[in-house]
Amino acid sequence: MTTVTTTQNAQAGDGGSMLLTLMKLRTFIALFAVIAFFSIFAPNFLSTANIILMSKHVALNAFLAMGMTFVIITGGIDLSVGSIVGLCGMVAGGLILHGIDLQIGYTVYFNIVEVAIITLLVGVAIGAVNGLLITKLNVAPFIATLGTLYVARGFALLSSDGQTFPNLVGNPDLGTTGFAFLGSGRIFGLPVSVWILVVVALAAAYIAKYTPIGRQIFAVGGNERAARMSGIKVDRVKMFVYMFSGFCAAIVGIVISSELMASHPATGNSFELNAIAAAVLGGTSMSGGRGTIGGTIIGAFVIGILSDGLVMMGVSSFWQMVIKGIVIIVAVVVDQAQRRLQQRVALMQLAKKD
Repeated sequence: MTTVTTTQNAQAGDGGSMLLTLMKLRTFIALFAVIAFFSIFAPNFLSTANIILMSKHVALNAFLAMGMTFVIITGGIDLSVGSIVGLCGMVAGGLILHGIDLQIGYTVYFNIVEVAIITLLVGVAIGAVNGLLITKLNVAPFIATLGTLYVARGFALLSSDGQTFPNLVGNPDLGTTGFAFLGSGRIFGLPVSVWILVVVALAAAYIAKYTPIGRQIFAVGGNERAARMSGIKVDRVKMFVYMFSGFCAAIVGIVISSELMASHPATGNSFELNAIAAAVLGGTSMSGGRGTIGGTIIGAFVIGILSDGLVMMGVSSFWQMVIKGIVIIVAVVVDQAQRRLQQRVALMQLAKKD
């Protein structure tokens, strides 16, 4: 009787291990599934022009998702990234068109590199505000970033009275030309935004895996109290992840404005949903403590390809929102199932050893 029970447990453990492996590979399975589906049902889906266009869209999702990944790993959430995209786009557009009026009859204009740096600093500053609200005032991340979402969007609208900053070609005499390169330029046939993504993704992956702050991010998300008692400066870690999230959102604001050669205050509306979906689909646990940059990039590919494929098939934007919502729900459900299965398999393996 004991022999039969042991055999059954071993078989159940092997089956659980196989199912757990499939769950861990769910992002790759989903990626291959959407590629296969749209290759069959969407016309010209695999054409060179469409692949390049999709790569640009994926890059935008991936930037936001990388920042969101670090935030979620710590057990937080950042709902403000879409509004930061819009505000930073308006900052870049305003600096190119109008510069900074010093109110003494003199206006300062900046070259494109300086415009990009200032815009990135604005994104980092908003992220720092989120971090301070959460760490110093003990505001829940959901509420803090929800408030920042409205504040940033409001400032974006106020900067132009709700109007667009058009024709961001710049003025050669002022040294403000060349903005289009960031959004429309190519290097070795690939969009500049894709190359920027490669650099940022490699840096983020290195931080997560090989630096003390990276290990501390996972420690805080795994058990914040234990991390604090072990000497980790939890507040500093949280400040870092929200500032990095703001930095990534600022990049997206710059790239979109550069691609369109115009800045609109409503840019980035609901982008946070795509970022959360990509991060969760890529294996980042909403309960914190687990996630990878590589998985998030794959998740961004799934979301980007899904969005573009649905557009090519003529699916209504309303249905696209429904589908993305379902993707988020399914991803969270599978993540919770994976956590329970991991615990069960671990217990079976311990019983097997005994």
